[in-house]
Amino acid sequence: MVVPSARLPAANKLLPCLPFPVVDLSWRRTRAAERLTRAAEDLGFFKVVNHGVAASAAAMATAAASFFALPPGDKLGAGPPSPLGYGVRNIGFNGDMGELEYLLLHSHPAHVAMKANSIPNLNASHFSAVVNEYVKQVRQLAIELLEMLAEGLGLQDTRVFSRMLDDTDNDSLIRFNHYPTPPCLPGSADDDKVGNGTGSVRVGFGEHSDPQLLSILWSNDVDGLQIRLPSTSDEHEVEWLPVPADPTALYVNIGDLLQVMTNGRLISVRHRALANSSRSRMSTVFFAAPSLSTRISPLYEMINKSHWPRRYKSFTWGEFKRAMYTLRLGYNRLDLFLAETDDKEDIDFL
Repeated sequence: MVVPSARLPAANKLLPCLPFPVVDLSWRRTRAAERLTRAAEDLGFFKVVNHGVAASAAAMATAAASFFALPPGDKLGAGPPSPLGYGVRNIGFNGDMGELEYLLLHSHPAHVAMKANSIPNLNASHFSAVVNEYVKQVRQLAIELLEMLAEGLGLQDTRVFSRMLDDTDNDSLIRFNHYPTPPCLPGSADDDKVGNGTGSVRVGFGEHSDPQLLSILWSNDVDGLQIRLPSTSDEHEVEWLPVPADPTALYVNIGDLLQVMTNGRLISVRHRALANSSRSRMSTVFFAAPSLSTRISPLYEMINKSHWPRRYKSFTWGEFKRAMYTLRLGYNRLDLFLAETDDKEDIDFL
């Protein structure tokens, strides 16, 4: 197995805020499905309004704030991130750092309750109830979005993506992020800054793609999220689009697994979060993932004239996760699973 090399240093070009694709779930379903599918093909990213999760998201945000307001020693009760647990600045196992603290949980209610009960001075029963209700609602939203993507792609089996979340062993996660204002978190350094054309800014969470099927993000009213354009005229120049914050909306990132299953037709968007110097930012991300044993492969219907030949090998989600944990945050982990010459005629049926 060849580990991909690190990305070359690139000039960071910050573009003006531009309108992003917005999908209104009160629209006629075919219109919404067409809009979100086009956005997933062009950017790998879209904004969702009238999503039906607003009340639960507000309660969840309050519960997350109550956790982050606890003394540092109490928050450590959630355990070090291995990978689940409470972390400060350290991201993953390979030296990545960011200006944030976070709590990463498995979405299963029993795991949420176990972690909540391990945190001193947290109202564990209330926290668990609020988080589990939010997970229940946002998971149902993820199922709906995945089915609409399948419809927009014209797939015969419109449950081919969403069925993976019905599995009781699905590996979906939820992560609460807090990007504080200065004074910075313990261990902060000037190295964790990037140029934006007008000066330097603090990196809250560095450039990456999400490995799962898709992720659904809520944030408060503080800006920070940026997405990277899929291609530029100069491969050494990175163009970033800032995403205006909107706590009434949810934002959807297409993940690596959907890029593989659609043979590259949908884009796994690369993104990052910057830390604000004057106001703290909070966000919550639901990562929709299949069970560890689920086999991922390009769908037969997605291997066609415009997306030929087959681009990716077949692998299980567990195999992909193990490879992910060996890599730095910024690596393109899909490079490890590109189809070899002999694989390109070997099409798997799911």
